[in-house]
Amino acid sequence: MATMAPEAVVYDSIEETARQTPALIRYLAPGDFVTRRYVRAGAEINTGEYRDYDCVIRDGMPFRDHFQFDTHGFVLGKGATAVQDFWNNEEVAAIYDAEAAQIIKRLTGADRVAPQGWMRRTSADLSARAAEQTQGYQHSGGIQPPAGEAHVDYNTKTAHKAAARMHEQHFGTPDGYGRFICVSLWRTFSPGPQDWPLAVCDGRSVGDDEGKSNTLFVVDQFPQGEALTAPVPGEDDMIAAYIFNHRPEHRWWYFSNMVQDDVLLFKFHDSDHSKTWRCPHTAFHDNSLPGAQTRSSIELRAVAFFD
Repeated sequence: MATMAPEAVVYDSIEETARQTPALIRYLAPGDFVTRRYVRAGAEINTGEYRDYDCVIRDGMPFRDHFQFDTHGFVLGKGATAVQDFWNNEEVAAIYDAEAAQIIKRLTGADRVAPQGWMRRTSADLSARAAEQTQGYQHSGGIQPPAGEAHVDYNTKTAHKAAARMHEQHFGTPDGYGRFICVSLWRTFSPGPQDWPLAVCDGRSVGDDEGKSNTLFVVDQFPQGEALTAPVPGEDDMIAAYIFNHRPEHRWWYFSNMVQDDVLLFKFHDSDHSKTWRCPHTAFHDNSLPGAQTRSSIELRAVAFFD
């Protein structure tokens, strides 16, 4: 499947039957900004200016099997887990990587999968945690708020570096594969409907030239004032995401009332650009269903390799 300009894509008629809900999605505002993402325990901030835009989000749950990984950039599958308590670090560390790798291998058809670390997110109040003094914070295996803006976690340079690094770490060489896909496997472990579910954007509705790099800085304390955007040597080679400006053509989806055995797999970067190669995503406040519950979820990053 060759990539097409977003305005040339013809979407399947079944998608036009989806229930729609209005929502606000945060995008990078027009303008020239130093774009960085700072994360510390329990909190994340972005530099630059962001704005909330009125968008429509479609509910794909009634025809969940319609979505294809290489067409939409995401797929909803089933993935049972032996984890009993996702708040238990030791239990998750002992079980979840191997479970997730097998699920990703099955959903993608990959020859090998290298897990890369997990993070839990919750819409519960994390202000006390964010106020704690930390030293040597590691941005893996912790608890963070839901993502706040439309983004893809890896830009192209970061994805290629991650693939080589993870293949060497898990399989002994930094090469030896033909295609790779950097992915996230996302599941909720709180009851539905979730108050801040995850929305994913059909990758076909996003142009290949869209996105601005957003450098990641993992810190114990957030810088203040001008230090947030002061020049940093070597920043171009640091881990960075893509963030996006608003375009009305972006086509957003979510899956209402996900249960624990539902897994949403989506692409950060596919080295094969003849397929849909990335999937912007973000959390949004869903007030379209009664009885919304505090969202708690776990996401696991991994790289899927193909010979």
